[in-house]
Amino acid sequence: MAATVALAGCATNGQNEQAESSMRAMRDSFLVQTKSDPLGAYLSSNQFPSYSNSQYPVNLGGSSKTIAGTALGVLGTKYKFGGNTPYTGFDCSGLVIYAAEKSLGLKLPRNSAQIAHEGISVKRNELRKGDLVFFNTRGHRYSHVGIYLGDEKFVHAPRTGAVVRVEDMSQSYWKKRYNGARRLADSSGRILSLN
Repeated sequence: MAATVALAGCATNGQNEQAESSMRAMRDSFLVQTKSDPLGAYLSSNQFPSYSNSQYPVNLGGSSKTIAGTALGVLGTKYKFGGNTPYTGFDCSGLVIYAAEKSLGLKLPRNSAQIAHEGISVKRNELRKGDLVFFNTRGHRYSHVGIYLGDEKFVHAPRTGAVVRVEDMSQSYWKKRYNGARRLADSSGRILSLN
């Protein structure tokens, strides 16, 4: 009888990082190619926002990643209250902060209510990919935040025991709790173009 043992530890080195990156790529490839997985089908469409626009230049650190693309890159990461990295896990605002910093170089406040004051307000019928969407999930406004993907979908870190995932805003739970949306600005205060 053959057995495979996977070891996990806190020590990092180049091999560990390379193996983790390879495992993440295999997971992403599997999700995209799984025909029975609607999320995989959505991801395979490659319809993610692009923030590179000469009218609103944003320093992306040599990467063409977008805030939505960065968040989608950590799908399946466990929820952790106060978490803000793929290694520790994410809470809702931690995911948004991570994606905004990695893709746009923006530093956002730590909680969703504070993030709700960043950028400009956006009407629901004017949502664009990459906008931040807010919900009342704890009895007060802006207690939850996610990143809009288009077609009534958003990516977020939902709750303890769950993982970063894509949800449908047209479901009654989210529809009843929707609080509004914000479009982020770059470090000079210019509103980001999503075209």
